[in-house]
Amino acid sequence: MQITKTKTMKVFRVNTTAYKEEDFFILTTLTEEEIVEVIKPIVQEERFGRDEYDNEDLINALQERYPRKKIEFITEFELITI
Repeated sequence: MQITKTKTMKVFRVNTTAYKEEDFFILTTLTEEEIVEVIKPIVQEERFGRDEYDNEDLINALQERYPRKKIEFITEFELITI
């Protein structure tokens, strides 16, 4: 019997500004540390007035850095009413 290791998927809410409405969510196999390592320098560049970005730019940077990892950008969640 072969045992396969499953990758844990997590949903992260990413906050990069003082405005809650600009937060976004990702479903991913990445760790918090991997996400911060890629996103933090981009956010800091904008804060120092050097570059602008939007949330899709951040997702693209994650996908470029980790092409084999699962990264899903979530803008809104489906609602189930029971």
